[in-house]
Amino acid sequence: MSGEESNSKAIDVTPNKDGGVLKEILKPGEGEEGPWQGDRVFVHYVGTLAEDGSKFDSSRDRGERFAFTLGKGEVIKAWDLGVASMKKGEIAKLICKSEYAYGEQGSPPKIPPNATLVFEVELFEWQGEDISLKKDGGIMRRNIVPGEGYQTPNESAVVDVHITGRVNGTVFDDRDVKFPLGEGIEHNIPEGLESALEKFKKGEKSTISLSSNYAFGSAGNAAIGVPPGASLVYEVEMRSFEKAKESWEMDQEEKIEHAKACKDRGTNFLKQDKYQLAAKQYKKIIGLLEYDSGLDDEKKAESQAILLAGHLNLAMAYLKMSENSLAKEHASKALEMDKKNVKAYFRRGQAYLNLGEPNLAKNDFEACLEVEPNNKAAKQQLQLCVARMKADRLKEKQIYTGMFEKFARQDKAKEAAKASNKDVMAGDVGDWNTADEKNDSEKSEKIC
Repeated sequence: MSGEESNSKAIDVTPNKDGGVLKEILKPGEGEEGPWQGDRVFVHYVGTLAEDGSKFDSSRDRGERFAFTLGKGEVIKAWDLGVASMKKGEIAKLICKSEYAYGEQGSPPKIPPNATLVFEVELFEWQGEDISLKKDGGIMRRNIVPGEGYQTPNESAVVDVHITGRVNGTVFDDRDVKFPLGEGIEHNIPEGLESALEKFKKGEKSTISLSSNYAFGSAGNAAIGVPPGASLVYEVEMRSFEKAKESWEMDQEEKIEHAKACKDRGTNFLKQDKYQLAAKQYKKIIGLLEYDSGLDDEKKAESQAILLAGHLNLAMAYLKMSENSLAKEHASKALEMDKKNVKAYFRRGQAYLNLGEPNLAKNDFEACLEVEPNNKAAKQQLQLCVARMKADRLKEKQIYTGMFEKFARQDKAKEAAKASNKDVMAGDVGDWNTADEKNDSEKSEKIC
């Protein structure tokens, strides 16, 4: 088959139809759907030079499929365009002019400058883009409509989205919703979807697939029809967003005002037993005020007071969530700022007690009482520490008593076994002596 005949069956897959990438289908694929921008695609390919047909690369020769993310510039332009037009199982020939391949420079030593390349490509499968932080496949995105520009929302940005959520193919959520990132759970937005929204551009429309642990977990969400342990699929359109001001964009006084607002929101969440949301707000305070500079004495004192409250309230939130090590850490940081802070001693004491360290907890509750001798709560906790320590000592005593009794029994058994062996050995020797004496007697009689 001549080059002209082959090219006559090819279609131009370039956006402006300039003939830069021609595709000829050698084997049709299955179905109507192909991969989307952002999908991870898996292919085999053989690359040759159009000029002389010499092969310069082949995944088949290596015996290993090649994978890349479509539309992200990980491969030459011709591949992003050509593979995007293919169906599952399709085998196609891509004829790629140099401006869609390696251009004027080529790729020495195998690909010369301004070279037209020919690839035979087989598309096996594709999967969405894994945008989970751990890359565990728990949050997968498939892009339907690309967004505009490069900006994406940051934490606390107010996003305006339309979502359609499905569980096992059934729609359970279909609405417009506007909320600040970081408070999605208040609007029945699961953690994984909120995390995905941080990567959306304005105008973007994508499907987001969430495994159960990134959705509503083992509890599900009965209020909106999500059963326990369910995986979810959302179709999401980012209509608009308003970015929150970053901390580095604020001066110190702005940071203080913003931290005050975070403190108020955190306190409201804490009163509503929404401890995770409260913790997020208190962590923002620490991020804003941990390193202050250029403040006069009055403003510095105000900043330090809010920061201290952030650590104290964060310790409280972590205690409520049974995150005792983190509660201890932030109570300790509060004590670094204020060595006589009763709340810090009390909350660290509670954390120590929950961690099974009543002796350390006792020290903290005693420190509370040194500052506030009439603190009834500290007195009660101190009594609890003493009782816990007494119980621990009794338990320890029982363990050691049991161990000593066990060792005593073992020693007694060893002594008994040793005595028994000694008796057996003694009997053997006596019999042997008796026999010898008898023989000697017989010998004596014969001699005589």
